Amino acid sequence: ATLQDHTRTHETPSQKISMSLELYPEIILDKDLSPDAFGSETDDACKAIKEACEGWGTNEKKLIEVLGSKDAEERYKISLRFPELNDGKSLKDLMKSENSGDFGLATQYLALPLDEAEAAMLKRAVKGLGANKGMIYPIVCGRTNNEIDILKKTYFRVYTQDLGRTLDSELGGDFEKLIFTCLQGAEEEYDPDYHTEEKAKEDVEAIYNAGQGKWGTDEQGLFKVLCASPAEHLKKVNMLYADKYGYTLMKVLEKEMGGDLQKGSLFMLGMKTKPSETIAKLIKSACAGFGTDELLLTCTLIRYQKVLKDAEVAHVDLFGKTICDRIQSETGGSYRDVLLAIAGTAGLS
Repeated sequence: ATLQDHTRTHETPSQKISMSLELYPEIILDKDLSPDAFGSETDDACKAIKEACEGWGTNEKKLIEVLGSKDAEERYKISLRFPELNDGKSLKDLMKSENSGDFGLATQYLALPLDEAEAAMLKRAVKGLGANKGMIYPIVCGRTNNEIDILKKTYFRVYTQDLGRTLDSELGGDFEKLIFTCLQGAEEEYDPDYHTEEKAKEDVEAIYNAGQGKWGTDEQGLFKVLCASPAEHLKKVNMLYADKYGYTLMKVLEKEMGGDLQKGSLFMLGMKTKPSETIAKLIKSACAGFGTDELLLTCTLIRYQKVLKDAEVAHVDLFGKTICDRIQSETGGSYRDVLLAIAGTAGLS
């Protein structure tokens, strides 16, 4: 599979253009909230999970075998079916009561449909003193309009809070502008009659005037162009910008911004233009420096499970080691085993 397989497309008679990367399984995208038939394999998985949690202590090995071996669509079905078979008790609540630490959190996220898992990740990112910006921008930036819309609705359904207002109250400055712009879900669909060479040249000037050509950066102006531009158009803009001004768009963002704002902006641009590399770098960043950022590592592997095989190629090219090698060296115990199972289900070894 390639990233092309995980994108919706806009087709013209002469070409097929990929849009932004989709992470949610079809069952969520199609808003199929009550599948008619779960199938015996879903019931079997629910039964095996329940058995793994019975008695004195959880059978973590058995739990990993069941939950870790399922993709996002299968986990979606399990999460809906489990309470029907267990007197209304949710799978997430069971995981929370049975498991703890990094392993426990991983099982809680695996127990939820992916959109609800992302909502829970964002809720955790704004918990306590100061928001965890390194958790927020990978979830919000570089998403399809449809998935941003689903995520906002899911957050409100689960927490009865508006995601935009929640993040607005926790963030400030230009980083807040970046997140707010991405939350609008205003990426244009690629149209060769509109996204012409002329339009690309106009956007080159708009970006230059907002950044390099201005005393002080107009971040809002920059974000507006970058967020609205579909990937195919942005690649053209990048090429023309480099030809005229001697810098790629990545270099412009590196020069004009710093800190979390720079990381978030580069991530958003990367997810549109080089998604595999961008995901590989995110996995590496979770393991960089002193100690591993287990929360970021867990969330990244679960969220990008659908496209991990593509990210693996980029990860080996960039860092000379597999994602599983990194998991083996950075984590341990049942936590390591569940991450390896997630990766294994994505086709990694």
